Order: sequence, then C-alpha cells, then structure tokens
Amino acid sequence: MVFGRSERAKARKRRGASEPLTLKILVAGGFGVGKTTLVGAVSEIRPLRTEEALTEAGRPVDDLAGVEAKSTTTVAMDFGRITISDELVLYLFGTPGQDRFWFLWDELAQGALGAVVLADTRRLADSFAAIDYFERRHIPFTVAVNCFDGAEEFPAETVREALDLDEDVPLTLCDARARASARDVLVGVVEHALAHSAARREPATT
Repeated sequence: MVFGRSERAKARKRRGASEPLTLKILVAGGFGVGKTTLVGAVSEIRPLRTEEALTEAGRPVDDLAGVEAKSTTTVAMDFGRITISDELVLYLFGTPGQDRFWFLWDELAQGALGAVVLADTRRLADSFAAIDYFERRHIPFTVAVNCFDGAEEFPAETVREALDLDEDVPLTLCDARARASARDVLVGVVEHALAHSAARREPATT
C-alpha cells in the first residue's frame, strides 16, 4: 500500500474528495539506460518525447560503449502520466542522460517528490552522476537495475556495494519494457519518498 488509511483521509480532505493526489517523479540515469522506455511502458497517455537522431558530429561526446545499437537520444525530457489508484496520479519526467544536457536537470527537479535512478550493470559508472545529484540536493531516490537481455546478472547487494549506496536507499531489479515491472518501481519510489518526508517531519527525541 502506498498510503495508510489515515494518510489517505487527510490528503483527500485537504484537496477535496474527488481530486486525486498528483505527484512529480523523475526518471534519471545515464545515457541509454532505459529512461524513455520506462516512461513509455507505463504512461497511460501518449508520452512526450524529445528524441533526436545521433549524428557523427556527436560521437566524440556520446559514449556508445555497451549501447552501440542506440540511434537516438533525449535532448530535453520525456513526459508521461500513470494513475496508480483513484487517489494517486504520477507525472513522470525523464531526464536527459548526456552531460551536455545537464543544465536542464535543475528545472526538471523543481517540485519533484522523488526520483528513480535507472542503472545498467554494463555501465554502472554512468549512474554515479545521477546518484550524486540527488544526494547533494536531498531528493529521495531509489535505484532500479534495468536487466538488459544478454547483460551479466549480479546479486542486488553486489550492485549496491559497487554503487556505494547508503543502506536506506532501496535497490530493485526491473525490466523497463514491462509495464508491471516499471509500475512497481514507481510505487517503490513513492513509498520511499513519503517515508523519507515523514521521517524528516518527526520531532527529534532527546
């Protein structure tokens, strides 16, 4: 369950019984990790995509190692929407993965409840920048390892150690192409972010 009964009742009373709670979630990670795929897999509306074809001019700055078949890249953002329940709707914003588009991240992060960092075991180092970004800004996030066909599989704890994640950061395995798997990832982000927010509101004990 995403919300307990008391939290649902309070939220519905604040916004009106007929209006669902809407939350903004970021989908982040390195280049070619599956952000556009995940947003497209779960979105109940036609997702907004800002993909452009990769060109020879971009090869010096676009590292295609491990994703040689990739022919497009997100240059602004992906946008989608998913209704989790009658009481909860998520607006999804997929961030661009390449360094030269990072100036957009601060705009996209405004008002976000939390984020999911997608990771690829073939290119784990590409996840460090996104993890560092959310840690520095105290934005709750989870890590979802996108299990690509043909990629070597590792235990979740091995990946956690390789990414040097704090113990309280959830890590899961997923298939970004599968709606149910991607939805589970997003529900996990919401649960973690709400728990994180509630913990910060609790008064300190002496």
